[in-house]
Amino acid sequence: MRFYAQTPARRNRQVLADLIAVLLIAAAVWGALTVRETIILLAEPGRKVESSGESLATELGNAGDAASNVPFVGGLLRKPLQSAADASTGFAEAGESLQETVSRVATFTATALIVIPVAFVLLAWLPPRLLWIRRSATIRHLLDAPGGADLLALRALTGPPGDLAALPAPPGGFADAWRQGDQDVIADLCEIALRRAGLRP
Repeated sequence: MRFYAQTPARRNRQVLADLIAVLLIAAAVWGALTVRETIILLAEPGRKVESSGESLATELGNAGDAASNVPFVGGLLRKPLQSAADASTGFAEAGESLQETVSRVATFTATALIVIPVAFVLLAWLPPRLLWIRRSATIRHLLDAPGGADLLALRALTGPPGDLAALPAPPGGFADAWRQGDQDVIADLCEIALRRAGLRP
């Protein structure tokens, strides 16, 4: 199995197309990760709210514990402080929830920014490459088969006539020489068919 053509012009086009595809995929991944990091920055307020809420809840809880030691009114003093500590815990949970939401949005956005461009590049680039690989393998297999050179010569005859202009025309034309089994003409036509496919004899 051959991955690249043997003729320089077609091989250079294939290599260039492969490099462009790889660069586009790398650019899509890099851009998506950059966007994700930018979105993640939006979670910073959530981190601050969570940190402040936890600190405030801890301090109010400690104050409530200390106030409960006051004789006679300790229980009364502790209750509002404990309620405030619970409310501060709610703030911390809200900050944590904001961070999780931002993280999910960032991951979803990055995934979409990777999958869509990469799928587009693969759909535009991979089928022609796989088709050429399959076609070149088929042509090589046909060339090695009995009578394969005759079939390739026929393929050259039925293709664009421009390549035939470079060959000296035999008496009666190429089609007549092919029908009569002229091996020199068949070899020349076979070479044209191989060259069209980017292969060498």
